[in-house]
Amino acid sequence: MNNSVGNTARLIGAGLRALLVLTIVCGVIYPLAVTGVAQALFSHKANGSEVKSGGSVVGSALIGQRYDLPLKKGGETAAPDLKWFQPRPSNGLGSNSVNTQYKLILSGATNRSGDNADLIKWVTDAKAAVIKDNSVNGYKVKPSDVPADAVTSSGSGLDPDISPEHAKIQVHRVAEKNNLSVAEVDKLVDENTDGRILGFMGEPTVNVLKLNIALKALTEK
Repeated sequence: MNNSVGNTARLIGAGLRALLVLTIVCGVIYPLAVTGVAQALFSHKANGSEVKSGGSVVGSALIGQRYDLPLKKGGETAAPDLKWFQPRPSNGLGSNSVNTQYKLILSGATNRSGDNADLIKWVTDAKAAVIKDNSVNGYKVKPSDVPADAVTSSGSGLDPDISPEHAKIQVHRVAEKNNLSVAEVDKLVDENTDGRILGFMGEPTVNVLKLNIALKALTEK
């Protein structure tokens, strides 16, 4: 009986010591080491890929955001501020989703099929708006000019990037709204276009936040 109690006590003691050691190693030392390495070697990415403008953090290079006019009293949705480059549609989970403003509370796609009536309406309405908003000063956007990312949200609903084609069809409108030449704004897009990763993976992209920061700097010269 005494041997049984003694063995049990030793096992409990060994278990508690193992718990203490593993808690310190895995719960304290390891997280601190990983955090230290991340801060030392990849501090920008470890801190959320923050983007600054004028000394202040204005967003993340990883998360999209909208550029809308102030919401009118009693209005249901804010209209896009057309002096800025606009991102992809943000209704990744549908018009009734909480994720209609690039909110981080939820991420995901519509999961609707290509023949879904709601999806067809969203895309049709978005395409009509893109053509209307960007056809200015004799420049006419043709339906065939509108890329897919201009009328559909990303799989996550949070994509911060657009295609160069999406950016290019906005050039004339942005130039007009900011009293700039088309050549100036077109150059801005080219300067803020990122190529394929390692030259062959993925597609060229334009980060909308960084592009609009560059646009703001250009208009303030």
